Amino acid sequence: MLRFFKKTPTAPSDLYQRNAPKGRAVFNSLIVKEVRRETEDCVSLSFELPERLREDYRFLPGQYLTLKNRIEGEEIRRSYSICSSPFEGELRVAVKEVERGRFSTYANRELRAGERLDVMTPEGRFTFQPQEQREAVYVGFAAGSGITPILSILKTVLEREPRSRFLLFYGNRKSASIIFKNELDDLKDRYLGRLEVHHVLSREDQGSDALKGRIDEVKCRLFADRFFTAAQVESYYLCGPEDMTQQLRSVLSELGVPKERVLYELFTAAQTGDPAKILKQANVPAGRNAAITVILDGEETHFDMDFNRGSVLDAALDAGADVPFACKGAVCCTCRAKVLEGEVEMDMNYALEDDEVEEGCVLTCQSHPRTDRVVISYDA
Repeated sequence: MLRFFKKTPTAPSDLYQRNAPKGRAVFNSLIVKEVRRETEDCVSLSFELPERLREDYRFLPGQYLTLKNRIEGEEIRRSYSICSSPFEGELRVAVKEVERGRFSTYANRELRAGERLDVMTPEGRFTFQPQEQREAVYVGFAAGSGITPILSILKTVLEREPRSRFLLFYGNRKSASIIFKNELDDLKDRYLGRLEVHHVLSREDQGSDALKGRIDEVKCRLFADRFFTAAQVESYYLCGPEDMTQQLRSVLSELGVPKERVLYELFTAAQTGDPAKILKQANVPAGRNAAITVILDGEETHFDMDFNRGSVLDAALDAGADVPFACKGAVCCTCRAKVLEGEVEMDMNYALEDDEVEEGCVLTCQSHPRTDRVVISYDA
């Protein structure tokens, strides 16, 4: 596993993006360089990057890639967090196989090095930007494949903030299912005293009640009491199921941690909302249509949609607009757009900040019209 760790370069890797990515995310066809088995049900994929595309795939630690492929004749898109650090000189994601997961099953059982996948340029706001002179403590909570973006973040902390420390609390079922276990062990050995890793296992006894079961609000309070002082932590990074994430956010708030210092990302999409419920709330008669205009790259697409039929995103796709999307679960923010005219109602929102919503930004995968005419711009 030592091959993971190259000598830290004196200048940032050309995969490091100091600022937000420019322009709208787009797909490119990339060759899969390596398919590496990480655990029994997880592989990591690295991609070859032609020189002409290196600028487009610069990323911040914590960002993700959306992969697209046709499986049994159907286009499938899935988003996976980048697990490499921007300073390692490679672009790598991890894909954990899930039950009935079409893309994850394909990636784990069929995909081979040398094949091509359509890969969207990096996106995501669950990010970290290092400051070399900073001396701070960071805390990460992850469960299962939620380790992926946090691994990129913690490696960047260790590589680029030599006076900072990182504490990781990582939940899994058993030792054999711990993704990147060897790499985490190597990192602890390399950065002695700067990285702490506490494995919490639900189906394996480690001889401590504190490390048995699932990461929840009880364990969060216990860890804060034993391992860190909540108010002194620079930032918290949470990535896992929604229930775990909400419990930890609640506890950290009770401990006096400001909301802006708790960053989180959900690795599973929630269920989509019920359009009929939205209709009832908005008092919209059944069978009523709205005139929708979607602006993308300066071009307008016009179409009508039933108030009670799917989302603005789906209707735009049906009308032939090549609008961006990935998860369709209110998580990734790929389908973000701004309402310029009219009103829409969002079922759910796990990605937009409050000030963005106030400015008229919406997730089109969750949006339904509430007025007879709606104009939405992906360019705004």
